[in-house]
Order: sequence, then C-alpha cells, then structure tokens
Amino acid sequence: MKKLLHNFLHCGILGWCMEIIFTALSSYRRRQFSLKGNTSVWMFPIYGSACLIAPLCRRLRGKPLLLRGFLYATLIFSVEFLSGKLLQKRHICPWDYSHSRWNIGKIIRLDYLPCWFLAGLLFERLLLENEPASASRRLTEEKDGDISPPF
Repeated sequence: MKKLLHNFLHCGILGWCMEIIFTALSSYRRRQFSLKGNTSVWMFPIYGSACLIAPLCRRLRGKPLLLRGFLYATLIFSVEFLSGKLLQKRHICPWDYSHSRWNIGKIIRLDYLPCWFLAGLLFERLLLENEPASASRRLTEEKDGDISPPF
C-alpha cells in the first residue's frame, strides 16, 4: 500500500509537470513569450492513477516500444475520456476540446496521440525505476527461465 501511494504521488507530480510544460510551450506557439503554463488540482488524481499501470509495465518489459507506447496511449485516452465525462457532468471539467476537429465528445483529442504515447513511456520509466532491485532481478530471471528456489 505504501508503494502504491508513493507511485501515485510521483505519477501525479510528473503529470502536473508535463502539463505545465506542455501548456507553456503552447503559449509560445501563440507568441505569448511569458511561457505561463497551467494545470488544475483535478488533474493530480487523474495523473496519479497512472500508478495503476505498474503491473502492466512489468508484464510488457522487453516488448516492442511501439506496442507499449500505443497501449499506454490507449489507456490514457480511456482514463481521460472517463474522468472527463465524470467532471463534465459536474460542470468542473478543466479542459474543453470542442475547438479541435479531432475531438471526441469535447473530452479527448486524437491529435494528442504522440503526446500520450510519450507520456505513457515516461510513466513506465518512472514506475519501473521505482521497482526494488530484487523485484527487477526476479522478473528478469523469470523471463529468462532461470528461476532459482528462494532458499
């Protein structure tokens, strides 16, 4: 439970930082050179929920990068859509993509696929980096078929 909370906090912070940098760079495109980035408190638990993919990250270790990235992006789109619908019903959704022709339900933007692809891989790196050395070694041994008895 302690590990889950640790990963939740790290994923939430990473997500906030990514969003602030992304929105700051978007302001640069609009020639607003103050580079003010922003986010919402609602985003912390949404990004923090990325901690739940840790078991999937372990199972996908060694699989092709494209497969992992697209799978993570699909999961992120799903969470974004579900959380966006929930927040939208309460009139507190901090994003509205109605201006984009690539939007689905004003909640997700398909043109953000490359961003979510990379974000998923960043979350994977964070979650696997936080694995204890013994867990990483055990998973590698299991994958190679060299499983030694615990005694």
